[in-house]
This record gives sequence, C-alpha cells and structure tokens, in this order.
Amino acid sequence: MTVERFAISFDAELARAVREAAGDEPISSWLARAAERRLRAEGLLSVVHEWEREHGTITAAELRAVERASRPRGRRK
Repeated sequence: MTVERFAISFDAELARAVREAAGDEPISSWLARAAERRLRAEGLLSVVHEWEREHGTITAAELRAVERASRPRGRRK
C-alpha cells in the first residue's frame, strides 16, 4: 500500500474533539476511517440521486414504509 502524508490544520476545539474521539487509535488512522465513511456516504447519496432522477423523488411515506419493514419483529409468545 502506498501512503501519502497530508499537513492539515484544525481549529483548537475541533482538534480536541478529534483527539478525544480517536482515543488510543492514531489520529491519522481515525481520520482516514472518517474520510472513508464520508466518501462511502457521498457515493450512496449519488446512487440515490441517480435513482430519483429516473424514478422520481422518494417520498416521506415511502421512507416510513421502509423503516417499518426493516424493524426487527418482536417475539410472539
């Protein structure tokens, strides 16, 4: 794996929050994982936007139906 280095700056409050969130993990590893999650999320949003261009905007009712369908069902006694 090829590695590139970045020089980045944060305001002090954000820097403290990042250090706290990273805990014992190296900050560079934590930031790399955060960047991967962000890129994956943006890719997923791109797929949704493409689908909506072809099929129309996803409605609130459709989202609620998906949420209901994806909820774990309780055990029946």
